[in-house]
Amino acid sequence: MRMMKRLLLLTFIVSLMACNTFEGIGKDIRAVGGTIEKTASKNKK
Repeated sequence: MRMMKRLLLLTFIVSLMACNTFEGIGKDIRAVGGTIEKTASKNKK
């Protein structure tokens, strides 16, 4: 039982740390999408 509590606590802490990572990934993906959109617009003309 003690080991299970530690495992749950560790999982919770890692999840909180991952929130910032996912936010950063979202920003990167948005930037790539904007670049692709600009390139497509230039080539469309």
